[in-house]
Amino acid sequence: MSTNLTVTGHADLTKSKYGLRELAFKGTAAPSTSLSRRVFEHFRCPDNFLDFAANGRFSFDAGYFHFGSNTLCYGRSCRNTRGSGVQPSALYDVLDDVVIGDGKVGLTFNPTEVIDNLRLERYATNRSSSDLLRRIYYLFRPLTSLFLRKQIQRFNARNWQDASFPHWPVDTTVESLCEALMVLSLQAKDVTSVPFVWFWPRGARGCVVMTHDVETEAGRDFCTELMDIDDSYGIKASFQIVPEERYTTSFNLIDNIRERGFDVAVQDLNHDGRLFDDKEEFLRRAAIVNQYAKKYHAKGFRAGVLYRRPDWYENLDFSFDMSMPNVAHLDPQRGGCCTVMPYFIGKILELPVTTIQDYSLFHILKQRSIDLWKEQIELILEKNGMASFIVHPDYVIEPEARAIYENLLRHLKFLRSQNNVWFALPREVDTWWRSRSQMCVEKHGGLWRVVGEGAERATLAFAKNVNGKLVYELAPSTGTV
Repeated sequence: MSTNLTVTGHADLTKSKYGLRELAFKGTAAPSTSLSRRVFEHFRCPDNFLDFAANGRFSFDAGYFHFGSNTLCYGRSCRNTRGSGVQPSALYDVLDDVVIGDGKVGLTFNPTEVIDNLRLERYATNRSSSDLLRRIYYLFRPLTSLFLRKQIQRFNARNWQDASFPHWPVDTTVESLCEALMVLSLQAKDVTSVPFVWFWPRGARGCVVMTHDVETEAGRDFCTELMDIDDSYGIKASFQIVPEERYTTSFNLIDNIRERGFDVAVQDLNHDGRLFDDKEEFLRRAAIVNQYAKKYHAKGFRAGVLYRRPDWYENLDFSFDMSMPNVAHLDPQRGGCCTVMPYFIGKILELPVTTIQDYSLFHILKQRSIDLWKEQIELILEKNGMASFIVHPDYVIEPEARAIYENLLRHLKFLRSQNNVWFALPREVDTWWRSRSQMCVEKHGGLWRVVGEGAERATLAFAKNVNGKLVYELAPSTGTV
């Protein structure tokens, strides 16, 4: 398999005198520099392989710039080359400033900072105005009909196609940046390949995660039938339960969900859209949400309507969160994390929502096919990422919508029969990604191998530079997922 990447236009491409066999890789679990930390975590390659250096002093202010023609970044740089907005033709390309020499890659920006800025949506600066409109909407929401709410939501999303960043329908800027920097590192070390820990267990090409957000009594009552539908296609899912006000939830339902091999997570507190309005109120609600996490034995959390403030997540007692969209053009809170891979926000693992929600597909775009879902799946798997879905029990009760959902399940079943794709519950992804984050590659008897707890599920892979293009090759695997 290969990545869709070609890197050109470097400055001063001098060669290292060392070959791959002569490199003294340590294989420890931590990178040697903060500039390379996020790229190291992405690949889990030998820690001293990635050697980035700053070519100058970083600016105080952040802005947009290119790193190659197709990779848009947001952060500080060592040059006065940042743009305040997303105008692709007017932005400077810092790839032109790259200097390679003595095994190092000299950069005029900090890749770790840029990746964090994307994953945590620090580029989104218009939050205050959107917060005010959201508060007004939820203040009057109880007085509106379903028809009127749909009209308001369509109006709110009316200009979604004008947004050029993040890239619709799937944004893989983080993956593209990591790949480009790996190509440069291979050139700096004058080697053609480097070993790393493959992204998914047993060499899976990618991952698929199905989730169901239960929003109303009708949705709650449809959960059992929805599990029957999922089971008929061999797919398990996680059900996100709203603890208060929306409906009552019996432990019989929760036990039934788990006994059937599905899972339960907590969705917000009462789904009123105000969880993140005020820090003091959030802390009060978070304490109650944490109690429900213990009550339901839930490891996962999702915020209602995907409202989010990742810098407040430290107050949530969950192992993983599922509230960050990859591209949020159609959501009330715009933005997007620009990655199709899990990543850590402090102690919490983020499992981003990487495909369009069923509600947005059916009621905002008014599409009655799975064509967009199929396109997104293909783009995600091209980057060996995680295709995660939100399908609400509430919105697939009526026959036409249910038929569309079954078409998706049918397509996913076919995908699993034709490809080595891992179908997993969110908690299983959480367990795997935490294990992988502690693994490394070491050389024993002249051969590379993955070491660390859980390494028996891991696959050794090699990232290769083939004419400026990053190509992945897997070592022989013990089986499929």
